[in-house]
Amino acid sequence: QVQLLESGGGLVQAGGSLRLSCAASGRTSSTKVMGWFRQAPGKEREFVTRINWLGTSTYYADSVKGRFTISRDNAKNTLYLQMNSLKPEDTAVYYCAASAYYDGTYYYTKEGDYDYWGQGAQVTVSS
Repeated sequence: QVQLLESGGGLVQAGGSLRLSCAASGRTSSTKVMGWFRQAPGKEREFVTRINWLGTSTYYADSVKGRFTISRDNAKNTLYLQMNSLKPEDTAVYYCAASAYYDGTYYYTKEGDYDYWGQGAQVTVSS
């Protein structure tokens, strides 16, 4: 089992920046792919970005490409999401997720691709 705990959320003005962290514990070898999803009020959870174990492969949703950067520090068992140029439409609960398997042919953009989930961190962007 893997436990995931997000931190770093908060309130920021439009154009500002925030960095989310996701600390993994337990069987951290089962975090071959890690990703971020978000869920805005009244909307379904959506994919934001993901990264493979070595950090050599990343993938972003078009809505965040060029503004958000995903990274991981395996020595610290921590996943990061640097969010710049934030917009009000980025307001959501952000969830960290992990998959125990990595297949380079998959995009890992669907909730069902992940085995473990954090409880979420609120990000609110004011206009």
